[in-house]
Amino acid sequence: MKSFAELRGSIPALVMPFDPDSLEPDLPALAHLADRAVLRGVAGLVVCGTTGEAPALRPEEQARALHAVVESVAGRVPVIAGIGGSCTESAVALAEGAGHAGATGLLVSAPPYVRPGQEGLRAHIRAVAARSGLPVMLYDVPSRAAVAFTDETVARLWEEGAIAAIKDATADLARPMRLRRLCGAEFPQFSGDDGTAAAHLAMGGMGCVSVTANVAPGLCAALDAAWRAGDLHRFAELRDLLAPLHAALFAETNPVPVKAALSLLSLCAPTPRLPLLKAGEATLALLARAMVDVTPQEETRARAMARSRELKAALRWRRAAA
Repeated sequence: MKSFAELRGSIPALVMPFDPDSLEPDLPALAHLADRAVLRGVAGLVVCGTTGEAPALRPEEQARALHAVVESVAGRVPVIAGIGGSCTESAVALAEGAGHAGATGLLVSAPPYVRPGQEGLRAHIRAVAARSGLPVMLYDVPSRAAVAFTDETVARLWEEGAIAAIKDATADLARPMRLRRLCGAEFPQFSGDDGTAAAHLAMGGMGCVSVTANVAPGLCAALDAAWRAGDLHRFAELRDLLAPLHAALFAETNPVPVKAALSLLSLCAPTPRLPLLKAGEATLALLARAMVDVTPQEETRARAMARSRELKAALRWRRAAA
């Protein structure tokens, strides 16, 4: 993947499952989550991002996780590695390791805690992009990094070729239009906020790097597909169906609720690494209510997609045998 120009749709930011006893990465569970998401129609995957508890992972653990997902996906969708760190050299090292592990792109955030100015942010992103050789999706998440990229900085990075897309987690729905004016309509913009992802599509977005798509990858993919097909009735149905789940998944600090939700589906242990703790009882009850309507529809869609794959495979076999 040379750029993100053709990327459209729902992109789960995968959780990092841990063994509940040892708290070591559960790579088979991670690989299963990746395969499940791909089979249900997602456009790509992010590994070792915020939702994947990257700050709590050692570099070698990140490399193993990326390799496990790359092997599971086997080229079916792009695998994008989350790259963070308060030190630019550390971020560069992570990016180089991601390339060796088989990542096809990078999701690069501002250095947290140190709060560099705009020129420092540009220098950081340019260093990671230059040393990695992989396309960079800029991750603007001021709630985590305590510093934001201005529109002008985003435009300069795009013009310089240092970034190939943006994941915008500001929830500023006027921003896509501003960036279109500065960068052009060809600049790929992705939402990083599930709650406003549907509205972001209407403002010109290309999709969402999503927490919710861990739990309901098929429905999140269907939401995007309905928008692109112009099926506004189905789009509105899915938007409203998913809204309570979006809210529940942020009842506590991400990824605490999403790991709890996946545990309710027997897909992942609910345990994060310290300093995060497992979800409380109130959050579990909220998730259970939000998933009552979502889960049956997600599984119905998954079964329909599986039948479609089987029919297509049978048709290919008949044509080959004819």
